[in-house]
Amino acid sequence: MKKIINKKYNKNEPWFKWLTRELNSYEAFQDFDLGKNPRDVAEEFIFSNSNTIEEVFENFDEEDKDTLNQFLKLTECELHVFRILEKQIELRNKVRFVDFKKKKKIKN
Repeated sequence: MKKIINKKYNKNEPWFKWLTRELNSYEAFQDFDLGKNPRDVAEEFIFSNSNTIEEVFENFDEEDKDTLNQFLKLTECELHVFRILEKQIELRNKVRFVDFKKKKKIKN
């Protein structure tokens, strides 16, 4: 895997570690609070790191493409996990408990 860069240009840091570190330190929730959607926040992240990302792409090779593909699969998997959890929470909130011990009054 090619060595990649952080903002201090550390050539020994793999690009995916740089990306993870930068994404984790990016204040996306502040943007969400301002009403921005995830796509806009992602585009702002790319724009603000465009110079470094450009340097990453200069040395991108097949192994890097495979790594990116694995990240895409992992991210998609994580999204599905969160959606499943979200649905389970919604279902839990919709479940109503019935007291079967309570007898119905029979009309004559």
